[in-house]
Amino acid sequence: MPEGPELHMASLFVNRMCEGVVFSGAVEKSEVSKSPDVPFACDAYRVRAASRGKEVRLTLTPIKSDDEPNPNKAGAEADQNQEPMDVVFRFGMSGFFRFTPENEIPKHAHLRFYTPEEPRRVLSYVDVRRFGSWQPNGTWQPDRGPCIMFEYESFRENVLSNLSDKAFDRPICETLLNQKFFNGIGNYLRAEILFRLDIPPFVKARTVLEGLRSQSVEDDKTAVQEELEAKPGTEKEDDSAPDLISLCHTVPLEVLKMGGKGYDPEKKDYSAFQSWLQCYYVDGMQSLRDHNGRTMWFKGDPGPMAPKASKSPKAKKRVKKEEHDYTVTKKGGKKKSTKEKVEKAAKGTKKPAVERKVAQRRSSSKRSRSTHKEEEEEEEEEEEEEEEEVNLSKENDKPKGRRKSSTSVGQRKSSVDKPKRARGAAQSGREEAETAQTNKRGMRRKSSSAAEPQRRSGRATRGSVRQTS
Repeated sequence: MPEGPELHMASLFVNRMCEGVVFSGAVEKSEVSKSPDVPFACDAYRVRAASRGKEVRLTLTPIKSDDEPNPNKAGAEADQNQEPMDVVFRFGMSGFFRFTPENEIPKHAHLRFYTPEEPRRVLSYVDVRRFGSWQPNGTWQPDRGPCIMFEYESFRENVLSNLSDKAFDRPICETLLNQKFFNGIGNYLRAEILFRLDIPPFVKARTVLEGLRSQSVEDDKTAVQEELEAKPGTEKEDDSAPDLISLCHTVPLEVLKMGGKGYDPEKKDYSAFQSWLQCYYVDGMQSLRDHNGRTMWFKGDPGPMAPKASKSPKAKKRVKKEEHDYTVTKKGGKKKSTKEKVEKAAKGTKKPAVERKVAQRRSSSKRSRSTHKEEEEEEEEEEEEEEEEVNLSKENDKPKGRRKSSTSVGQRKSSVDKPKRARGAAQSGREEAETAQTNKRGMRRKSSSAAEPQRRSGRATRGSVRQTS
C-alpha cells in the first residue's frame, strides 16, 4: 500500500511531467469506477499536485487570456470565469499516476486528463484494485493528523497532547496506523521504525510514548532542514537518542532521498529500496497478524498484547512488475502443456516438483481406473445372484436349478472318487467338505422353493374370503 513517501513522490512526478503542459477538455472517468465524476471542463488549464500524509491533491487551474500564450486563445477568454478545482486522491492499495501518449493509456486508468495537441497525451490515475478514491472540490480530510514529514512539530504535539485518547490503549503497532495521529505511516514504515528502536510491536502504545518531551518550533525547522539537505548514507551527529516520534519523521525522509518506490516510469530498479529494508519482508524476521488482520514484521518477543490465536502468515515472494502491472497473465499468452513442463523439469530448467505432481496425477488416475473395474465386477456378481434367485422363485415344483445342482454334485462325487486314492487322505477330506457345503446350498434352495407355493395358496384363500364377506 502506498504510504506517505510514495504519495509525496507521486505529487513530485505530476509536477515534473506536467510542468508547462496545457490540458484541455473534460476530465474523463472510466465506466467501472464507482468514484464520483469530476465536473470540470475547460479549453485550457494546468495541473499542479501537492501531498499531505496519505493524500494527494491535484489543482486544476484555468489559463486566462493574459497568461502565457496558448493555442486556444478564444476558448481561454471564454473560461475567464472558470474557478480552479481541487481533486483530492487517496491511493488505497495500488493507486499511482502515469503520463503517457493517448495510445498507451494503462488498462486500469480510471481518471484521465487530456492535452489538446495531436497526438494527445494523457495524465492518468491508475488503480488496479480500485480501492483508491478521489473527491472533486475536496479538501484534506479533517480527521487526519498533521503530516509526519512536513508538519513535524504539529505532528509531535498532536500525539503527545492526546495520549489520554483510547487509541493509545491499543498495541503500538496498531496505533501507528491510526491516521488521526500518524498521517503517512503504513505497514512497512511501522515495521522499520519499531525494529530500529527494538520495541516489541504488541506493547501498549501509551506505555511507549509516555515521558517523551515536546519540541520547539526552531528545533523542528532545523531538524527538517538538516534531514532534507543530508546526503544518503551520512549519519547525523546528535547527542540525544532518537525516540519513536522522531523516527516517524526521519525514516520516511530516508525513503524520499532514495527516490521513493518507483513512481517515475524511467526508474524501475527496486534494489535500493529492498537493500534499505531491515525488517519488513526480510529473511529471518517473524510475522504475525494484528487485531485488524494486517501483517506485522518484527524480531524477538512480540509483546504481551499479541493476538492469542494469530498465526504467522506464509511469506510470499513478491515479484515487481514493470509499470505497476499487477495482472497475473498477459493477454494472448500461450499456456504450457504438462508434457512441456515435464521436459523442462528433466532438463533442469524447472523444479522437480512439476514432475512429482504429474506422477501423482497418473497414479491417482490408475487407482481410479482399478477401483472402477472392481466395482463393475462386483455389480456383475450381484446381478448373477439376483437372476438366479428370481429363476428359483418362479418354479413351483422342484426347480431345475436344484436338479442341476444335485446332478453336478453327483458328477463331482464321481470325479472326486477317481483321484481320491492318488491324492491321499488330506485331499479327500477337503473334497468331502466341498461336497457337503454344496448339498447344504441345495437344501436351502429346496426349502425356499417349496415354501413359495404355500405362500401363494395362502394369499389366494385370503382373497376369496374377503370377496365372500
